[in-house]
Amino acid sequence: MALLTKKAATSFFIIFFCLTAAQKPDSLYTKPEQENIKYPQLQVKGLFQARYLVGMSKDVDVNGLHHSDHSGTDNNFMIKYMRVQMRAQISKRTEVVALANLADFKNDPKSRVLENAYLKYTFNPKLAFTVGQFRPWFGIEETYPIDIIKSLDWSNQYTEFGRLGWTSFQIGLSATGQLNLGKIPFQYAVSVVNGNGKNQVNDNDNGKQYSTRLVFGFSEKYNLNLGLNGGIGEVFGQKVYALGIDISSLIQFDSKWSLDMQLEAKQATNHTLYFSEDPETRPRNPDEYLIRGAYFLPNIRYEINHRNLSAFELSCRYEYLDRSFRVHSNPRQTITPMFGLEFLKNYGARIQIGMQIDRYKYQVENTTQYNNNLFIIQVQSRF
Repeated sequence: MALLTKKAATSFFIIFFCLTAAQKPDSLYTKPEQENIKYPQLQVKGLFQARYLVGMSKDVDVNGLHHSDHSGTDNNFMIKYMRVQMRAQISKRTEVVALANLADFKNDPKSRVLENAYLKYTFNPKLAFTVGQFRPWFGIEETYPIDIIKSLDWSNQYTEFGRLGWTSFQIGLSATGQLNLGKIPFQYAVSVVNGNGKNQVNDNDNGKQYSTRLVFGFSEKYNLNLGLNGGIGEVFGQKVYALGIDISSLIQFDSKWSLDMQLEAKQATNHTLYFSEDPETRPRNPDEYLIRGAYFLPNIRYEINHRNLSAFELSCRYEYLDRSFRVHSNPRQTITPMFGLEFLKNYGARIQIGMQIDRYKYQVENTTQYNNNLFIIQVQSRF
């Protein structure tokens, strides 16, 4: 996929705007609102998620850090999320969303706690604008929240690409929509963000990061979707880029059994690592520091619907990630088998048991680049 230039990204956005207007001239027409609808309409939701962790590798703590002096904590109770979300529908087309994770008060809350804080204006299903702090679409994982994730947590590559400004919570502007290309359902997202994370007072340089996501639906029966992701940007005067491809499918065998599969691969300039190196010895081209990762996540689900037990799930995610495969390469492989019991529908209450198994090509003492086996019990409730 060719990399987008700033001019091309702008042209791409204009084309979609024209396309949405041209395909349906009266698409901006709306039926008169019902008299009994009053604005604003408020909706409050939340998520509680807690874990018990046991490190099963000698001298490696629950955060994956190796301790050659035999110190470190190898078991821990923790609260991962205590999220509260408020959504205000202030008109038929306009909504404002705020999401906070109160569990982040246990850390320095200055750049944490507040996660979503955005305004979204929807012209029609084909075009909507989002401005503020949100998750720009750049892969499968950006399209769903943590409380319905099929594994223990986000993938390693999602976390790394969040540090690079392509995923996770960023501040900026996005245009999204969905339409049909002939008989093929199609979704798109075009975003421009600061790229330096959430809750920042200012951008840390004059550069911005531009990204595009295109999703094509190829099979309604198997819910087969192909996603293409591309982005360019500028960080402290250096050009950076990111690419990604993903495939997802949901196969419904019968009324009870289903198989959900996700496959995703990404590559990008690791500018965070590049700028952390000594300017006197590092290469001039930041693309010498390239991150590359992929994961495959199959999830089998069985609907029980028996009294208080709704369903059970079994998943096993395999991940490969190399933060710099050209310079100082040390790939990480992670296997995460998980078994989950769902007690209320739509993940309203869930218990998960599993393992996180990390293996590095080279083990480095007193760092997180060290082989590790971590046992996890996790409980959550959505409300």
